[in-house]
Amino acid sequence: MTDKSSRSQKNFGKLDRDGFIHRSWIKGTGLPEHVFDGRPVIGICNTWSELVTCQFHLRDLAEYVKRGVWEAGGVPIEFPAMSLPETQMRPTAMLFRNLLAMEVEESIRANPIDGVVLLGGCDKTTPGQLMGAASVDLPTMIVSSGPMLNGKFKGRDIGSGTDVWRFSESVRAGEMSLADFMGAEAGMSRSHGTCNTMGTASTMASLIEALGVSLPNNAALPGVDARRKTLAHLTGNRIVELVKQDVRLSQILTREAFENAILMHAAIGGSTNAVVHLLALAGRVGVPLTLEDFDRIGREVPLLVNLMPSGQFLMEDFCYAGGCPAVIKELGVLFRREALTVSGFTQGAIAEAAEVWNRDVIATRQSPFGPSSGVWVLRGNLCPDGAILKPSAASPDLLSHRGRAVVFETIEDYHARIDDPDLEVDATSVLVLKGCGPAGYPGMPEVGNMALPAKLLAQGVRDMVRISDARMSGTAYGTVILHVAPEAHVGGPLALVRDGDEIILDGPGRTLELVVDAEELTRRRATWESLRPPPAYSRGWAKLYVDTVLQADRGVDLDFLVGRSSADVTRESH
Repeated sequence: MTDKSSRSQKNFGKLDRDGFIHRSWIKGTGLPEHVFDGRPVIGICNTWSELVTCQFHLRDLAEYVKRGVWEAGGVPIEFPAMSLPETQMRPTAMLFRNLLAMEVEESIRANPIDGVVLLGGCDKTTPGQLMGAASVDLPTMIVSSGPMLNGKFKGRDIGSGTDVWRFSESVRAGEMSLADFMGAEAGMSRSHGTCNTMGTASTMASLIEALGVSLPNNAALPGVDARRKTLAHLTGNRIVELVKQDVRLSQILTREAFENAILMHAAIGGSTNAVVHLLALAGRVGVPLTLEDFDRIGREVPLLVNLMPSGQFLMEDFCYAGGCPAVIKELGVLFRREALTVSGFTQGAIAEAAEVWNRDVIATRQSPFGPSSGVWVLRGNLCPDGAILKPSAASPDLLSHRGRAVVFETIEDYHARIDDPDLEVDATSVLVLKGCGPAGYPGMPEVGNMALPAKLLAQGVRDMVRISDARMSGTAYGTVILHVAPEAHVGGPLALVRDGDEIILDGPGRTLELVVDAEELTRRRATWESLRPPPAYSRGWAKLYVDTVLQADRGVDLDFLVGRSSADVTRESH
């Protein structure tokens, strides 16, 4: 059906000089005359890059989306967006999530696109793409890149990231040889795709299903599985229908969808990074969402999925066990089953069609793998705007703890002193790291799961309470308190902690307190203000980021990006 009012036809349907310009130059790509008859133009936003294993295969996957678009009567046009390789970018990929979101938003708005398929997968890529698309609000679907195959080492499965942290500590403790460490490196990443643990990439892919913006089974199908190509093809079919029906992203990303994402996050033992991503995404679409929602809603849900770092198995196993649809089925009445999805089916209908094939991987609510999980949101004089803790990755005996602070003012200070044999630290100490928040690093890096002091590792210590304004990898584990807000760099109470201060963590009570009286803290603040360094950045993206970034409790978006803009562009280019 010819649609003269669509966004694409406002470019390609004109019979004047402007229409000539829009059609003629794109015909140079090989498009024939008849495709400009009003059929939907589908943008395929591709973050393919050779810098990142996660997205190495997306050029191939894009071809299957195109097949589906052509088959359904649309015109696929692929365009690039920056890739954010989590393991390669410095100082941290998180510094660039909002930049990717800006690029995606403006690319969609500026070009003659009626709907969009987002191709991505690495930790910050998926949320960055979705945030950008949400701010334009066209029909949108996601095809994630999919997890890599299970890692293998000495006859057993090993997981991305999770076993890196474990092996690294074993080498430092003298329990693993360097040769074995290097051997494990060779066997950990056996194919392209995202981390094979329930790290941030797999968590976000799972939450994409829970939000309803992908077809079922998007999260768990391995990147090398032929069924992911089929899913890409079917996504190409479906996005054309969504455009014809004018089903916008805002109709899918409702409050109920975000509640489902929180429920899924708790059930899978998802990455703590998902908290800042969901908060930022909710800000883009105007859905009220707070830190407390994660704790309140997540408390309903036990840990159902037995995957690293909270459990034993890996994403390939999760796929064969039934994936996210099976988890939704097990969540039963807790899930908001009437929520709509881009598939055209409700979440309830998707759950009804699902089955669980391996109870070692996906448990029941009646006999779960672990207790109520999700994230705990802490409050107290050390974190007045909140901090978070992932209990399923922590040591139960440390969830209520009192200890003296061992303070590191910067990440460089930490690296310089953590293995000093004269460091005054014992197993009851609380490691405190400052200067690693959104503005302070900048970009809020994944350094919160600090490696333990070498002398304690030699004594057999494998976990301690650790506190910072940083994040940690979704593949990591330990009793790690993260996202302390406000951060130290902007004068949050974390900036005032000194060596020897007592800190009390009451996880079950959701409090984190610095045992220092108010008068002393006032004196310390005056000293801190007088010694505050000048801004470290005078130009470019880093300056814009530091000057406008919001704190962790608000999703670490830029203040001027919160909210949604129209997709309309009224002025011509020539």
